Amino acid sequence: MTDSKYFTTTKKGEIFELKAELNSDKKEKKKEAVKKVIASMTVGKDVSALFPDVVNCMQTDNLELKKLVYLYLMNYAKSQPDMAIMAVNTFVKDCEDPNPLIRALAVRTMGCIRVDKITEYLCEPLRKCLKDEDPYVRKTAAVCVAKLHDINAQLVEDQGFLDTLKDLISDSNPMVVANAVAALSEIAESHPSSNLLDLNPQSINKLLTALNECTEWGQIFILDCLANYTPKDDREAQSICERVTPRLSHANSAVVLSAVKVLMKFMEMLSKDLDYYGTLLKKLAPPLVTLLSAEPELQYVALRNINLIVQKRPEILKHEMKVFFVKYNDPIYVKLEKLDIMIRLASQANIAQVLAELKEYATEVDVDFVRKAVRAIGRCAIKVEQSAERCVSTLLDLIQTKVNYVVQEAIVVIKDIFRKYPNKYESVIATLCENLDSLDEPEARAAMIWIVGEYAERIDNADELLESFLEGFHDESTQVQLQLLTAIVKLFLKKPTETQELVQQVLSLATQDSDNPDLRDRGYIYWRLLSTDPVAAKEVVLAEKPLISEETDLIEPTLLDELICYIGTLASVYHKPPSAFVEGGRGVVHKSLPPRTASSESTESPETAPAGAPPGEQPDVIPTQGDLLGDLLNLDLGPPVSGPPLATTSVQMGAVDLLGGGLDSLIGGPNFVAPPAAAVPASLGAPIGSGLSDLFDLTSGVGTLSGSYVAPKAVWLPAMKAKGLEISGTFTRQVGSISMDLQLTNKALQVMTDFAIQFNRNSFGLAPAAPLQVHAPLSPNQTVEISLPLNTVGSVMKMEPLNNLQVAVKNNIDVFYFSTLYPLHILFVEDGKMDRQMFLATWKDIPNENEAQFQIRDCPLNAEAVSSKLQSSNIFTIAKRNVEGQDMLYQSLKLTNGIWVLAELRIQPGNPSFTVLQLSLKCRAPEVSQHVYQAYETILKN
Repeated sequence: MTDSKYFTTTKKGEIFELKAELNSDKKEKKKEAVKKVIASMTVGKDVSALFPDVVNCMQTDNLELKKLVYLYLMNYAKSQPDMAIMAVNTFVKDCEDPNPLIRALAVRTMGCIRVDKITEYLCEPLRKCLKDEDPYVRKTAAVCVAKLHDINAQLVEDQGFLDTLKDLISDSNPMVVANAVAALSEIAESHPSSNLLDLNPQSINKLLTALNECTEWGQIFILDCLANYTPKDDREAQSICERVTPRLSHANSAVVLSAVKVLMKFMEMLSKDLDYYGTLLKKLAPPLVTLLSAEPELQYVALRNINLIVQKRPEILKHEMKVFFVKYNDPIYVKLEKLDIMIRLASQANIAQVLAELKEYATEVDVDFVRKAVRAIGRCAIKVEQSAERCVSTLLDLIQTKVNYVVQEAIVVIKDIFRKYPNKYESVIATLCENLDSLDEPEARAAMIWIVGEYAERIDNADELLESFLEGFHDESTQVQLQLLTAIVKLFLKKPTETQELVQQVLSLATQDSDNPDLRDRGYIYWRLLSTDPVAAKEVVLAEKPLISEETDLIEPTLLDELICYIGTLASVYHKPPSAFVEGGRGVVHKSLPPRTASSESTESPETAPAGAPPGEQPDVIPTQGDLLGDLLNLDLGPPVSGPPLATTSVQMGAVDLLGGGLDSLIGGPNFVAPPAAAVPASLGAPIGSGLSDLFDLTSGVGTLSGSYVAPKAVWLPAMKAKGLEISGTFTRQVGSISMDLQLTNKALQVMTDFAIQFNRNSFGLAPAAPLQVHAPLSPNQTVEISLPLNTVGSVMKMEPLNNLQVAVKNNIDVFYFSTLYPLHILFVEDGKMDRQMFLATWKDIPNENEAQFQIRDCPLNAEAVSSKLQSSNIFTIAKRNVEGQDMLYQSLKLTNGIWVLAELRIQPGNPSFTVLQLSLKCRAPEVSQHVYQAYETILKN
């Protein structure tokens, strides 16, 4: 008879019967009783009263009975911690049992009992099991360390288990290696600052050896660990790729995706000229194609990952278009994803094939799919210029079908084609106007209104058409109302005499009868423009529009690089970084692809760096304005400054940069005067609580004369690399001016003269503000100290890392190159103190995914000392409050290029030697946060 009989009894008084059976002398009866207990526990009955009786059954040689008792113990130990201690002796005994299965079972159960009181008793048995002769016990013990670390991290560190785990990476058994890697990775994830997995070429070699022999899940752990390693050069990257490539033919799709992740990451370091690079591209296509023959759910995950891969390296799958053609029995989510990838792979070579396929899809029965197919035809027209004409004629054929939703999607798409190719396909407008009455979706109506307004001079009855929309103005959606307002103003500027009444009617509807602030504002702007300066109005409203970009839905490049590092995880399915959907991360680590190595790209000296580097393969989301950090961070940047930046008040700066002009409406107008603290609305004050009364004002934002922290001079260019010239230096900021303090020493046998200095383009535009002046020739063994003033109006280019500065120094002997990292706090400006109101509004306005958490350890300072130390480096405290015994400082700082960084610093008063400061940084340019954190740490610890 099966075990299902245990789940069918519903007798009362069962507990007493079970108690008697559990204490029976007969082994079989005992086993039956424990099975009944487990069955009751499984269906949700409370059998915790039997705890001592079940624990007594642990003393047995029967493996099945032992497993059942351990299962019970795991479930009830948390609610009965005092009783659970009774079981400790048995664990200790079982960990020395001659049977390795029992030893492993004991150590596995120990890890699952999450009771603090017990953990210290388990250290000794765990230590023995980690050194056990049987690999099955060792691999189980490795996982137990990770579980124990989750309950009591300090205990694990004190007992030296982490070092034992690191030793297990060199174990002879591949499964032990895999579990040790899994455990260390798990621990490292919860403590990003600790460098647990200290990978080096030797340990990587051991992992690659184990990779061939362990189980599929072990392989995934090892591959994920490899993906976090950065090879020292392209040769090492190639060697790792060669040893990982065989995993691409594995039967488990998770192993395949983990291998793809490693290869995609290390390909960054390989030169595209290498033969191996081409071979690798060819090898990556078949496994990805094979994933598409799995069941639909796996296909979907594979397609979401392929979508990222195609955006990063379209050449991998450019010849595999056919596998993305939709099958009739594909579920809708697979169909839509395939469609997306088809458009990404569309090119002049395959466009005819793609268009024929898309036209077929547009006659399907599934409405969502048909809509997406019609959109896809439009996206192909915008992407492949040669196909635009065929796409437009295909769309016209679809409009002739008179199927309502097809017509509406086609009109939305044709509007985009007009924006990409102006004055080319306007002959189709007449056909579009015939379908005006059938439009009932806001997006299609808005698109049609835009077309009528934009080409009003070519449509004889444009005023009648727009008037027909105006009749139900208040019932329309905001999107249609805004579009109608703009279209009628355009029409008025093109045909002023015939449409005066119409424009007055729409302006009065928009400004006087509407509750929508966006609509009212736009109405008033047009009204003022038309009434004060019609010529200016014409220039503004009828200005030539920029062409739309071909790929507007590409993932932003830095995010794409991060997502490539998460291939095969949930992040790659959501297309969002983990920080956006994982709550309670204790310090989100942003992963990024490794930089290309020197041998894979020609390195350029600052003097020979070309004025405009050729654009990379990466498609742009927005047409670029050059390779500038300004583009990367342009949410925060004001207009470019020619000449030294002017000091502006923090309110003005924030209004321009931080909220894109939206601050006036948020706080109350351009000439807003801050209300008293008590008048701050509750919603705005929420993050700071009731602490507004004890906000203290330190200074009005003027830097103190003491100047910011100056690091000791370091050797930047050793004499042996510069024919006897040794350069040491540091950076300083004093009262608003930055300088590079240099010490030049002549260790050669000849005199040095004619010194000059030049910087390569860098992230913040640092450049010498004056020539390098060495007034007398530098004789052998002589040292001279020079302070070189710097400004931040030089050329800008994003560097890796962000604060890297490449310098060229010339003298009568030669030109020498070196690079150094400048501390970011030299760029913190004196007017970086933000208004309180604005701080609250801005903190809310910056998205949560831009928040980064850090810890500053061993900082024996109280809140006052921290505040004054940071203020001397232009990090200003705006508010301070005390929450549950912790001091909270709210701070702001501003960089020379106008980027604001907001900070919340949590200080736990108490024993100064153990103080840990929790730092949260919010900024519109999250790339800066890591460097700002380093600046905090440097300033506070020196």
